[in-house]
Amino acid sequence: MRLPKTAHTTRPWRIHEIAPDFRVEDVWALPTPGGPDDLDRLVRQMAGGDEIENVVVRTLFTVRWKLGEVLGWDDSEEGVGGRVPSLRDRLPDDLRAVPGPDMRSYPFTSVYQTRDEWVAELANRTVHTLMHIGWVRDGRDGYHAQMTALVKPNGLLGEAYMAGILPFRYALVYPRVLDTIGRRWRAGAEP
Repeated sequence: MRLPKTAHTTRPWRIHEIAPDFRVEDVWALPTPGGPDDLDRLVRQMAGGDEIENVVVRTLFTVRWKLGEVLGWDDSEEGVGGRVPSLRDRLPDDLRAVPGPDMRSYPFTSVYQTRDEWVAELANRTVHTLMHIGWVRDGRDGYHAQMTALVKPNGLLGEAYMAGILPFRYALVYPRVLDTIGRRWRAGAEP
């Protein structure tokens, strides 16, 4: 379920002090009911996925990566450590010591992981983006994850790119990714 941006901005996340120059693009509640210490389990599931399961999402990503290859958007000098320094360079020592796992199926690099936050980053010629996974109380006796996309578009190209992918994100990508996360979560929760 899509959430208002304040669902992220009003919480005392560490990411606020580290990335104040990134804007909140999207906030989603993830179908991951659990206990107070289950973020690590979710992070392992998200980072360890071997492939993009949904054919629609896989096709969109394949088209996007091919377009990026042709246009040079994803060249190594355009990414983290090239066009932009890693967010890890901004971390205080306590967060630098807890990097968290990188993702296998997506080109995100982990920045840090705490008991209730995990941040991974991706950069290319169009945008520097952060995926923030927060573990929050559900208003009852449980917890669940909240996923926030924070972005810093690279000039007019980046702004145009973000506007161009918006309908695909809302109509095709997010619903299917959330469904996959929920399905994997339920499968992992079974005895």
